[in-house]
This record gives sequence, structure tokens and C-alpha cells, in this order.
Amino acid sequence: MQKRHFLHATALAMAALASGHAGAQDNRFKIGFILPMTGPQASTGRQIEAGAKLFLAEHGDTVAGRKVEMIVKDDTSLPDVNKRLAQQLIVSDQVNVLAGFGITPAALATAPLATQSKTPMVIMSAATSSITEASPYIVRTSMTLAQISSVMGDWAPRNGAKRVVSLVTDYAPGYDAEKFFKEHLTQNGGEVIESLRVPLRNPDFAPYLQKVRDLKPDALFVFVPSGAGAAVVKQFLERGMDKAGIRLIGTGDLADDDQLNDMGDGALGVVTSFNYSMAHPSALNKKFVDAFLKANKGMRPNFQAVAAYDGMRVIYEALKTTKGQGGGDALLAAMKGQAFESPRGPMSIDPQTRDVVQNIYLRKVEKQGGEYYNVEFDTRKDVKDPGKAK
Repeated sequence: MQKRHFLHATALAMAALASGHAGAQDNRFKIGFILPMTGPQASTGRQIEAGAKLFLAEHGDTVAGRKVEMIVKDDTSLPDVNKRLAQQLIVSDQVNVLAGFGITPAALATAPLATQSKTPMVIMSAATSSITEASPYIVRTSMTLAQISSVMGDWAPRNGAKRVVSLVTDYAPGYDAEKFFKEHLTQNGGEVIESLRVPLRNPDFAPYLQKVRDLKPDALFVFVPSGAGAAVVKQFLERGMDKAGIRLIGTGDLADDDQLNDMGDGALGVVTSFNYSMAHPSALNKKFVDAFLKANKGMRPNFQAVAAYDGMRVIYEALKTTKGQGGGDALLAAMKGQAFESPRGPMSIDPQTRDVVQNIYLRKVEKQGGEYYNVEFDTRKDVKDPGKAK
């Protein structure tokens, strides 16, 4: 009964907006951000909020005659909290767009509400392939683990890593990383000799890493959520796995730009595949990084900050296209097919899948000028999400 009541209330709220009653009194264009600002994924929320605020500061808060307002809510990384906050933002705050979504369960919890209320939902972090299929109103500006892991699966066996153990976090993005890495590794003559999964909450990597050491693979492929990579690297070195000849490879979360300086020399030589590095060699990225560092007291931007920055651009351009008048369907239509140069490189929104198409880079951790960076050494151009049904 509660769900039916909410859906009815949402329908009434949207009807009021469509009839112009709300718009006649309020010319604001509200973007409701639902982010993990506290809890285990707090760094994700911090990066997304900072990236979005930087775009707002650089491009102004008035678009097509509408005053843009960011409303930020903390979901503490809990899907039930996320759903409640989405209800509040849609019905009470009457937001025009929902944005953020640090982890997959949070995005999936909100998807039905976006569909019912016809509210565009811009995913700036959560990376499971299937998310955009959960609602026709979802657009993603971050990445998918299928995109990232498939590229590493192609590269590893061609570069001396044929016998590999995979270690992923035990939830949907981890399953995508495991699946597409293994699929591409196998296609290129490699073999995953063991697939290990660690809990999402309070993971202890020690017993898993000991098992890897005993198996003596050429390499260990790792996916863990942003923020957990430092612990993996630390324990990998403590067990002398590097000295045993085991290479550490993975998705870019393993060597997060935000945490790389704190990881120190232990991260040197780690090879990852990813959609962004703060060391990406373009004039646009240098300008972005300099502005971000200045605006955030030296905090380094990572892939989530860029996804938020680009997500705001997608929203702004859609608002311009609709001349400030469009409802959810018009905004969504204007988001599809956008193509532009991002700090990460060229990117676009696939008009069919509403997912991001972008370059994926192979990077190696190097020390330059006393700091640590993911230095790109190879590029796979215009990678679509291979996880979508053909």
C-alpha cells in the first residue's frame, strides 16, 4: 500500500509540474544529487560533489533562463536510504533531474521511481552494465566495468600475464569485472586459474592474497570499489607477492588518483585499465585538474569527479536544447547522442543504450616530480559497453 500511495503522490506531483502550477511560481531547475557522503564510499560522494560544483562555478548557475540549484542528499551507501531520498526529491523538492549514485544497489533502488515520475537520472559512478536497462530514463556518464575489464583482458595475455587469478568484490560490478576480464583473457590465449570474491562490507584481503601467493600465477587481476585499492596494494606487498614474481593488474579503482600519493612507492609499476587519469595529456584536462586542485584545497580529482563534471555538461546542454521548457521526456531526448571533448578525452552518449562511449586507457603508476600518477601508455578508442545485449 505504501508503494501504491507513493506512486500516486508522484503522479499528482508530476501532473502539477506539467500543468505549469509549480513552474509559474518557481523558475529554478533543480538537480537532486544522492551520494554517499558518509560511510565506506564517502570518497565517492566527495569527488562527485566537487566535480559538479566545479562545473557550476565555471559555467554559471543560469541556463536557458532557469536558475540551476544543486540539492545534495547523503544516502550513506544504503539502497533503502537512497530510495527514500529519491522519493523526497521527486515529490517534495520536485527536482527536474536526479544525479549521482555511488554504487549499483543505490541506482537500482531508484530506477523504478525515475520511470514512474519520468525524471531523468544521470549515473555518475555506479558501473554495473545492466543499470541503464533498469529504467528508460537513465543516462550514464561514468563507465561500466565491462568496458574497463575487457580491455585489460585483451592486454594481459599479450604482455606476459597468461595464468591469472582474479580477485573481485562480491557484488554486481565485481561479477561484470570478473566475467569480461576472463572472457577476453581466454579469447587471447590466457587462463583464469582461480576466481576469488571478497565481501563488499569490511573485506579482509589477507586470506585471499595468501591463496593467490600459493597458486603462483603470472598476475593477480583486481577489482575493488574506489577507496579499497590501497589496502589491497599494502597487503600484496606485505606478503612479498611482488618479489615472488606475481604482477598486480586491475581496473583503475585499484590505483585511484585520489589515493595514489598515500600509497607511495608500493604502487609503482601497477598496470590498470581505466577511462580517466589526472595525468591524461590534454590541454582541457590540465585546465580541469588545475581548477579542481585550486577549488578543493589540493584534493586530487579522480574518475568520479570527471563523471560528475561531464554529467553536469550533459544536463546543461539538454536544458539549452529544450530552451528551458522541456519536461523529463524532452530532457532525456536531448541527452541522447551528445558527443563532446571531456577532460578524459572524447566521449558520447549512445542514443540507443544511453550509456557512455569513451576511450579506455592502459596506465602504469610512475613517480614524477615527487608525486605518483597513472601514466597512459596505450589507448582503446571509442569503447562501447560490451555488456549490453546485442
